[in-house]
Amino acid sequence: MSRGAILLLSGLVLLSIVLQVAVLPVYLRPSFKPDLLLVIMVFMTLRSSFQVGAPLAWLLGMLNDAFSGLYLGLNAAGFLVIFLVMRSLTDRLYADSAVLFVLAVAGVTFASFTLNLLLMVMFTASPGIAYSMVSDIVPRLLVNSFVASLVTLFPGFDCQQEVS
Repeated sequence: MSRGAILLLSGLVLLSIVLQVAVLPVYLRPSFKPDLLLVIMVFMTLRSSFQVGAPLAWLLGMLNDAFSGLYLGLNAAGFLVIFLVMRSLTDRLYADSAVLFVLAVAGVTFASFTLNLLLMVMFTASPGIAYSMVSDIVPRLLVNSFVASLVTLFPGFDCQQEVS
């Protein structure tokens, strides 16, 4: 990965964290807040190599955990598992497709939700956690898909360039 790509990715992650933690919660209800780090992780999964993407997926999950207030490692484990599954599929797909990106973000949102729900039910004693999480899935799925569709409008999205 070149210095410019590292700098751009670091700035994008920092901007996403600031938006997700400080700006968007002021204006949006929690169920309509997009998961920007998940969108970045899906983009990196479709475009990066395994050596770069796996540690990055884990790091993005840890950042998501650190700033979301959930259990530390919950999203990190979920992001890493999802990265490994998606990475095994991306070699067979046209990874520069905008439609594939939006569908991948929707699928990863649902998979992340399911994995987090499973882990939360297994490891917590909160009786209402499943209901509160299930009520948020449809808005979160729609908002993340909308954000992914906005990402596809950026210039250079469809260029065939691998982030290595």
